[in-house]
Amino acid sequence: MSTVVADISMSLDGYVTGPEPDLEHGLGLGGEAIQQWVFNSHNSPEDRRFLESAGEGTGAVVMGRRTFDFIDGPNGWDDDVGYAYDHKPPSRPPIFVVTHEAPETPRLTGFTFMTAGLAAAVSAAQEIAGQSETVIMGGAEVIDQALFEALADTLRIHLSPVIMGGGTRLFDLLDERILLTQGDVTVTPHATHLTYQLKET
Repeated sequence: MSTVVADISMSLDGYVTGPEPDLEHGLGLGGEAIQQWVFNSHNSPEDRRFLESAGEGTGAVVMGRRTFDFIDGPNGWDDDVGYAYDHKPPSRPPIFVVTHEAPETPRLTGFTFMTAGLAAAVSAAQEIAGQSETVIMGGAEVIDQALFEALADTLRIHLSPVIMGGGTRLFDLLDERILLTQGDVTVTPHATHLTYQLKET
């Protein structure tokens, strides 16, 4: 069965967006610095290789509704930008969106809206992904829920060398200890990519 990877970029002080994220600024004010390893991948072969490897290994994706609303908005994905950023052609694996209610008229097509909860979305994604990874890509609330409900096998954090000072924090919804096993550490010019295996406490 597909391995489930909770995958997200984070600042050194634990933020995954800058302040005031909205449909215009999905990463919040100044939050692009958290994703600099992605945005600078065109001039960094090391970051480009890591980004492309992750994209090629993904069989299905799970995301929350806020994340979808941004990528479906005017500053979101298009013919040039998709799941693996500017990979040509734009990468679009099967994507499952966790939501209470499906949008009436989404701009983008090819998304499956799951109203039965995160566990159901992960299960559906795993069936599609086969032997490739099922990636939970955010936002913070969905990642936290996946960790709390033990739905993820792996936590992959792209740690960016920036201190944000505010924004959306990762792990704020977790209130109990979760033990992890250190996995791979890959250092590229714009991030330190950390992989942890999850295990029961």
